[in-house]
Amino acid sequence: MDRDSSSDAHGRHRCAACFRQFNKMEHLVEHMRVARHSAHEPRCHVCHKHCRSFEALRDHLGVGGSSLPKAATCADAFAARGCAICLRVFPGGGAAAAHRAECRLSRTPPSSARLLRQPQPQRGGALALGCKMVGAGSDGTLDVCARVCVVDEGENLLLDTYVKPLIAVTHYRYETTGIRPEHLRGGSNCVSVKAAQQRVQDMLLNGEQPWKVRSSRGRARLLVGHGLDHDLAALAMDYPAYLKRDTATYPPLMKTSRLSNSLKFLTHTYLGYDIQTGHQHPYEDCVAAMRLYLRMRDQKHLPRRAGADDDADAPQQQATADQAFPAWRQRELERMTPEELLRLSTPDYRCWCLDE
Repeated sequence: MDRDSSSDAHGRHRCAACFRQFNKMEHLVEHMRVARHSAHEPRCHVCHKHCRSFEALRDHLGVGGSSLPKAATCADAFAARGCAICLRVFPGGGAAAAHRAECRLSRTPPSSARLLRQPQPQRGGALALGCKMVGAGSDGTLDVCARVCVVDEGENLLLDTYVKPLIAVTHYRYETTGIRPEHLRGGSNCVSVKAAQQRVQDMLLNGEQPWKVRSSRGRARLLVGHGLDHDLAALAMDYPAYLKRDTATYPPLMKTSRLSNSLKFLTHTYLGYDIQTGHQHPYEDCVAAMRLYLRMRDQKHLPRRAGADDDADAPQQQATADQAFPAWRQRELERMTPEELLRLSTPDYRCWCLDE
């Protein structure tokens, strides 16, 4: 009799997100306090299990040959009716086939990019930044910026210029960058680091005062890229963290071990085409990062909570999330159902779908 009651309790206290089971309700509450599950996590369209990242969801669905024993049903359904790019599962094979043709994007060559000399000002929006580095120092391992590219959400090229480094270049890395010494000797399409920094900053601020951006977004634009801290450091720039959207550090796009994936891998896996082959143009990197951002932003999730409508409120929202499971409410939390606990929980990162 005791064994049956223990089994029933074990089945009742199951996490509504990751399906882990606990003997006591207090253990489930502690799990929710630490796991920080939310509606913004990648979720299986078959069993509705939440995963910490898209890589974990790919393993759950058996994409690429790997599959988990407990998810055999999900893997079979995905193999018949799933899309390996966005990881959605459709009601029928015909709908899945039609979707795959639209979901897989094609490579946009730099030669087709249209350079807008006078971009139209607009409120908000996002810009993607990409830099190509050459080597400096005695062994050529010191990265210095030699080319800068900025792209808007429509994949229009707003800026494409070579940058003359402040120190001598010892390795041009021509095999990948395509940059030659004559490109960095000045001319109409080669500017100083300071000039490049100013042009990028003006595009991002969009007429807003720099001191205002620290506390309120206003007209300033979101900055998208892959490894943004590295690119900004090369330009000797700074930008508020709440306005940066980095595909290298966005938790759903990271590996299950919390390590970053390369932009080349993310583009092949989640956009369906290859980049960084031969001479690498920063325009392709900008377009890939922007497309990844837009796909993450277009994820369908529950509407945001009331009062959470401004980017500048992100630190305050995080502080509120930290108080979602206060210790003094332990008994009240233990009386809640797993579904109610899930609705109360918030992620430990800001989901990009809230940008829309």
